[in-house]
Amino acid sequence: MPRFRSDSPIAMKRTRFSRRSKLTPAVDELLRLAHGYALSATRIEDAFWESRLAERVNGLLQEADEEVFNAVLDRLYNDNARAYDQLADVIESCAESRTGESDLLLFVAPILAWSRYGIPAGPVSKEVLSNARVQLQGHVFARGAKVGLADFLFSPDQLPQGFCEAAGLRDRLAKATLQGRDLAVDPAQLPETQNFLSDTRFLIGLAAVPQGGALFRWQEDDGNRDEAARQWHTQGGEALRPLLPACAFDVLLPQAYHAGCRDADRQARPYSLRAACAYLGTALNVQASELQAVVAPFHDRRLEEFRIGFLRRGASEVVHGVVWPLLDSEDETTDIGSQIEALLKELGVGEVIVLDQRFPLEWCDDCGAPLYPNPDGEPVHAEMPEEQAESAPRQLH
Repeated sequence: MPRFRSDSPIAMKRTRFSRRSKLTPAVDELLRLAHGYALSATRIEDAFWESRLAERVNGLLQEADEEVFNAVLDRLYNDNARAYDQLADVIESCAESRTGESDLLLFVAPILAWSRYGIPAGPVSKEVLSNARVQLQGHVFARGAKVGLADFLFSPDQLPQGFCEAAGLRDRLAKATLQGRDLAVDPAQLPETQNFLSDTRFLIGLAAVPQGGALFRWQEDDGNRDEAARQWHTQGGEALRPLLPACAFDVLLPQAYHAGCRDADRQARPYSLRAACAYLGTALNVQASELQAVVAPFHDRRLEEFRIGFLRRGASEVVHGVVWPLLDSEDETTDIGSQIEALLKELGVGEVIVLDQRFPLEWCDDCGAPLYPNPDGEPVHAEMPEEQAESAPRQLH
């Protein structure tokens, strides 16, 4: 099953199937407010609509009424793109932040990783949490910010599913943070994660600052976003290294929850190609120039993703594959195939074939793995040579 879910609220805001849901008073009210906000032409009117939207959204979050959000966003998706984006911004902001005596923000610190032995997810020790918090307070968040963390390294499968769950996690973390402690997560309450060669992990936390104060380090007069990213990459990466034994990994700059998840999705795509080349070079004892890649678009009702099949040059068997899902406003008009081709050539892959025929979105009936294109234009199962297969994860993502 593909990891990126196009109808999930934590996917890109403009990547969504449109469905027609029954109108209810709550749906009708939210639609009215969203349309009013979209037609506004002044900041004063913007503030009027946004405050009323936020009030209604916060009420729905407290009621855990996820269906209303889905129904309204589904109706706006094709009917009014501006209203869709503005409403999604308000819902995300209300779910991940809260104001009062303190400004509170739910954030994620994403980590891109790959390993042929499996990428860990699970409980995080107090020592690692303490070291990570020191680096977050020193380089990412403003001076004096309180930072609390969940004591768990999350896989994408274990993230909150929807805006209401995200708001619930925010509230639990806020209570713990303001009491000066981290949030204990019960692993038994989370789904198991799937095993991929390349994947993303998330440290989730909450930052609290006095109302109206700077939240991030780069908001302060002597702060700099690029410097914060460099320091977090170096110092934060070292603090998190114990979580990822036998893994190559790259830490991304911590951000607000929804923006951080989307940024991780974007950056995971090129990272997965780099991981594929590094892995195949080691597993098959070949240079990138000895590999061939076949890139093809795969459709359901619309173009959903590109899949890249990897082969040894001169061979006919696909040995591994990578899924490159479409995100944000990408569609058939976006030249994704050329972008993937350019990246593969930059990585030194010896031969790249880009197919333009329409492939069906299919998976293996036996194991559920995606089927990848071969040079003959056929979707096939990726199979590592027998001597490498036992130590390899089922698929690369």
